Amino acid sequence: MLEFFDRISISLNRRIQTLVCAMGISMALIVAVQVFCRYVLNHSLFWSEEVARLILVWLTFLGATVAYYHKAHPGVDGLYRRLPERGQKGAALLVHLASLSLFSVMIISGIRFAWFVRLQITPALNLPKWVIMAVVPLAGIIFTVHCLSFLGHTLMSGEGRGQ
Repeated sequence: MLEFFDRISISLNRRIQTLVCAMGISMALIVAVQVFCRYVLNHSLFWSEEVARLILVWLTFLGATVAYYHKAHPGVDGLYRRLPERGQKGAALLVHLASLSLFSVMIISGIRFAWFVRLQITPALNLPKWVIMAVVPLAGIIFTVHCLSFLGHTLMSGEGRGQ
């Protein structure tokens, strides 16, 4: 079971990293073209700000899953490092379980909110707003997959950090 979550986590992260990179480049290009059109051609692109905002929202949530996978998220580990090995493992388990709780809130609340805004559309692109909000439960699912992999490593190896 551990190998299953590891394979999914690794594969998912590779794809998300590629997507995040493409989204960052796309957003930079769209904003650059918008600035050029507005100040050089004196003609504003009506859709560019909305697309850039949509990409930024998705980039933020998906980028957070990549940071979580690489353990690059902020943390306070001064107390953790002073704990004995068993204490570190217990603290890591507690953190993983608390994280799973947060991720399930993201999934459930994200689905509810996306359903709530399902009939609203964006002004420039006429996209349903649920498309924008769908990233919250999607990120929650990705976080959960990574967390289950980390949790499995913590339980099986005895390592406190689940690496």
